[in-house]
Amino acid sequence: MGSADSKLNFRKAVIQLTTKTQPVEATDDAFWDQFWADTATSVQDVFALVPAAEIRAVREESPSNLATLCYKAVEKLVQGAESGCHSEKEKQVVLNCSRLLTRVLPYIFEDPDWRGFFWSTVPGAGRGGQGEEEDENARPLAESLLLAIADLLFCPDFTVQSHRRNNVDSAEDVHSLDSCEYIWEAGVGFAHSPQPNYIHDMNRMELLKLLLTCFSEAMYLPPSPESGSTNPWVQFFCSTENRHALPLFTSLLNTVCAYDPVGYGIPYNHLLFSDYREPLVEEAAQVLIVTLDHDSTTSTTPTVDGTTTGTAMDDADPPGPENLFVNYLSRIHREEDFQFILKGIARLLANPLLQTYLPNSTKKIQFHQELLVLFWKLCDFNKKFLFFVLKSSDVLDILVPILYFLNDARADQSRVGLMHIGVFILLLLSGERNFGVRLNKPYSVRVPMDIPVFTGTHADLLIVVFHKIITSGHQRLQPLFDCLLTIVVNVSPYLKSLSMVTANKLLHLLEAFSTTWFLFSTSQNHHLVFFLLEVFNNIIQYQFDGNSNLVYAIIRKRGVFHQLANLPTDPPSIHKALQRRRRTPEPLSRAGSQEGASMEGSRPAAPAEPGTLKTSLVATPGIDKLTEKSQVSEDGTLRSLEPESQPSSAEGSPSEAEPSQTWRDQRRLSSTSASGQWSPTSDWILSWKSKLPLQTIMRLLQVLVPQVEKICIDKGLTDESEILRFLQHGTLVGLLPVPHPILIRKYQANSGTAMWFRTYMWGVIYLRNVDPPVWYDTDVKLFEIQRV
Repeated sequence: MGSADSKLNFRKAVIQLTTKTQPVEATDDAFWDQFWADTATSVQDVFALVPAAEIRAVREESPSNLATLCYKAVEKLVQGAESGCHSEKEKQVVLNCSRLLTRVLPYIFEDPDWRGFFWSTVPGAGRGGQGEEEDENARPLAESLLLAIADLLFCPDFTVQSHRRNNVDSAEDVHSLDSCEYIWEAGVGFAHSPQPNYIHDMNRMELLKLLLTCFSEAMYLPPSPESGSTNPWVQFFCSTENRHALPLFTSLLNTVCAYDPVGYGIPYNHLLFSDYREPLVEEAAQVLIVTLDHDSTTSTTPTVDGTTTGTAMDDADPPGPENLFVNYLSRIHREEDFQFILKGIARLLANPLLQTYLPNSTKKIQFHQELLVLFWKLCDFNKKFLFFVLKSSDVLDILVPILYFLNDARADQSRVGLMHIGVFILLLLSGERNFGVRLNKPYSVRVPMDIPVFTGTHADLLIVVFHKIITSGHQRLQPLFDCLLTIVVNVSPYLKSLSMVTANKLLHLLEAFSTTWFLFSTSQNHHLVFFLLEVFNNIIQYQFDGNSNLVYAIIRKRGVFHQLANLPTDPPSIHKALQRRRRTPEPLSRAGSQEGASMEGSRPAAPAEPGTLKTSLVATPGIDKLTEKSQVSEDGTLRSLEPESQPSSAEGSPSEAEPSQTWRDQRRLSSTSASGQWSPTSDWILSWKSKLPLQTIMRLLQVLVPQVEKICIDKGLTDESEILRFLQHGTLVGLLPVPHPILIRKYQANSGTAMWFRTYMWGVIYLRNVDPPVWYDTDVKLFEIQRV
């Protein structure tokens, strides 16, 4: 039958369904088969021929018909999985049903009354009414659907290659088939790379799209920490009930990490061959991150039988969470597997950067946000992977693309989520000493970026990009300033030599953050000054020798430190500072930062195009909830400083060793007027001014300023290089206060960030699935869709 005819017939069936007010019997095959038996409609056709308004109308006016349509479609998928889909006709039926369900499911999820529908067992449904005794152990429809999808994803000659030598043998028995021998791609735990097969890839993609749609029920529940961290669809699919959990997890991970958009190593090759792998890789990445949506702070850990997981998984560890995908991910342990994963993710993240200096040489991929979520999950759930990443300078292959994305997105309101995940990953990495050490590697890759040109290390790159975000990003990034500076504090004790450009940037930030109007305008802004002083102290105490540029910059800007030491606290001065603030609404002065020319070939960071869609995000926890303080001991080990008696997130009483813990209490000292407007008081300013850690810097200035001035007078010098040479050979040994212990603020998992990741991830998936627009115009509750 021609495709136009088949569309017509399909459309006729849809109209009949919407106009029939009487329930149609489940046994009326002639009617139901019109939807899948004789048609060849693409998924785009299905979306066009089944309008949203009609699905809603059937749902409201003849619910039993919508229910029967769903059972019958699931029943067809179950039959296809049972029989192994040998004929072309069976394959077509499976694809048609899967497209139809992808279309209809979001409308079932958006109506709270229908939500339980797939989890109920349906008496006699789809059994042609053969006896009632079978219903005792009937599965809920959702379970039958998920198991059928899993079976179909390993169906020989449909989604995987058949292993039969010739066509004489009987068909491979779907039930006895060991799907671990049919993993889709070589990589973790599987050495054989099957021949690429376009048809199989397309069929897998359709089924994964349906699977993702099943999981998307999460989008229709409002964000709340209680909204159980478990999605029942994901929970069942990733449980021991799914006998394909391991090979499917491995297939998804390997498909993503083995993908090379360069066109098999030949530049510009993608212009000749359309790459049918990319849509599958995107779908695989999205399904993978959704299955890994697991709040590790609340997990219970029932036992999992570790005998069937093959050698790729580490059996020595205690059994992990009952979500098998999370469990398998956390137990990968072989070096070569880590290498494969890291190299794959780094190659894909670097792809947009390649684009900038070899335009069109490779196909530009769009799924970097999904990759960042995957990388985050790997580091968060598998500490051995995190240590592997930091063991060599390979971590810089992740760092540079992240800094590129952060810099590129800083002015774009629609990419706030991307900014957050990039910063979260760097915060997680910065909690490990090795990350700071790795940053000392010289930076020579010249990716064109809209930042000042400098000669230096990866640490310089990181600080210059952070400075650019803080001084020329948009307003909505302010909540990230604490995180950005915490990262700099965490790495500062290990930075051997900052460039002059970077040193000036750090002092420019201190200058901007220590103006009285900025310090007095919110209850939190003074934290930023504390962080910067901590950076300077760490570098002076632990890396003085290589950092003459920074020492010189501190001497040149010594006025800023004296100003801080003499910060006015009397009411008239406070009033005056706030008046000044009303006149200068500018978030941070760009003046006084000699920008210098941007790198050649770079484009300025652009704001979002008007009308760009974006999804709302929940607020992220404050830095005191996001991190946990640890002290580095003499031998390099970390000791937590959080009080034992209560969890670190509780508002505890301040312990004397921790000035920062008293920040919470200082909020009480400031007054909140009747209008709810916060205003600073003298007591409040005094409470933190007395704790500013200025001793080390004041001592340094006391010793070095007279010496530098003497050189200038003696030699009539205005030349920096002579002073720098003097500072390079100078020493402050024995002149500075006893070095303070190094404090590291390590990221700690908490339900606030788990919720943030859930809304961010689903927002990305919602916006990226436009062809067909699976969730568009349905009533999602997890986030709001906004136009910039």
